[in-house]
Amino acid sequence: MGILKNHFSGYDAPQKVIQAGIYPYFREIESDQDTVVLMNGKKVLMFGSNSYLGLTCHPKVKEAAKAAIDKYGTGCAGSRFLNGTLDLHIKLEEKLARLVNKDAALCYSTGFQVNLGVVSIIAGRHDYLILDELDHASIVEGSRLSFSKVLKFAHNDMDSLESKLKLCDKDRIKLIVVDGVFSMEGDIAKLPEIIRLAQKYNASVMVDDAHALGVLGKNGTGTASHFGLTDKVDLIMGTFSKSFASLGGFIASDKEIINYIKHTSRSLIFSASMTPASAAAVLASIEIMETEPERIRHLWDITAIALEGFKSAGFDTGKSETPIIPLFIRDDIKALRLTTNLLEDGIFVNPVVSPAVPKEDCLIRYSLMATHTKEQVEISIEKITKAAKKLGILNQYAAFKK
Repeated sequence: MGILKNHFSGYDAPQKVIQAGIYPYFREIESDQDTVVLMNGKKVLMFGSNSYLGLTCHPKVKEAAKAAIDKYGTGCAGSRFLNGTLDLHIKLEEKLARLVNKDAALCYSTGFQVNLGVVSIIAGRHDYLILDELDHASIVEGSRLSFSKVLKFAHNDMDSLESKLKLCDKDRIKLIVVDGVFSMEGDIAKLPEIIRLAQKYNASVMVDDAHALGVLGKNGTGTASHFGLTDKVDLIMGTFSKSFASLGGFIASDKEIINYIKHTSRSLIFSASMTPASAAAVLASIEIMETEPERIRHLWDITAIALEGFKSAGFDTGKSETPIIPLFIRDDIKALRLTTNLLEDGIFVNPVVSPAVPKEDCLIRYSLMATHTKEQVEISIEKITKAAKKLGILNQYAAFKK
């Protein structure tokens, strides 16, 4: 046995969960990513998708992607830096800059690469990165590649943020990086207070709007738009794999900042550019978002129904105020078993267990799409409540509160 195989042969955590019959990952879907998907030939209601506007199956999006393949082929065969820049990429970047009201934008082939490539280079050796402790993993990984000093503050805790800012040299770069909408908890960054502190301590602000675009702000233009603070936010990041029904990501900022990122970000320079089909799909999705505002209104209508329904049933939904609704289970095994039982009953949800979160914070992540109907939401609440009661989860939560 080779040294690597020998070293990793003892890693059997997934196998134990598989043997227990409650393994919930890499589940095969045999259809498009709609509100109803096919799994093992069976129809399942999907409440585990990030397609907040429900555009992955939209005819205009699919047609745009097909037309791009016909014109440009299936790939760019190189990085944006060298041979992989299409006029389609430039058109998309100009559209994105206008969308979030910034000077310029720059597209990457994944959202993870955006944070990896931007967060790692903005602050230098004598500068500071200041992160919310619940920031996305891509932000954390980007900070690990930075030579700057990294400070973390308690989640959405402004006293904690200010205490970190007080530790920083007033004349150095201080970049506060936060999620606009936190991807597991469903709560919104306290951007007005963050901006106030940033101005007080001469800091800059970057907002990761992966889960806010298409959801918050005027016509879905994000967290800064939601609070009317776009001009106060220095960098706005977004992804295309959620509301925009594609794959990729972007960073938007002042043209001077984008010029620097464009020529120094390693995850951009040394990665192949996003495919023509992906770029075209994003352009079509943005057009639909802008011309069909009723999608966002319906998304918020069913969000209100779901939040009220789960709270009335006795679930702890934390501080969620968005279409991402955490159902706190606070027991890893019960969370995995609930997920498995729900799938058997035709409901797809995602478990979030330790070590991704502390055991006492493990949860079921329930997320909504604008294409869900009120009836589908009500069916899911009924089935999830019934399954949770069978496992004693709601009683357990009542005891936890005491």
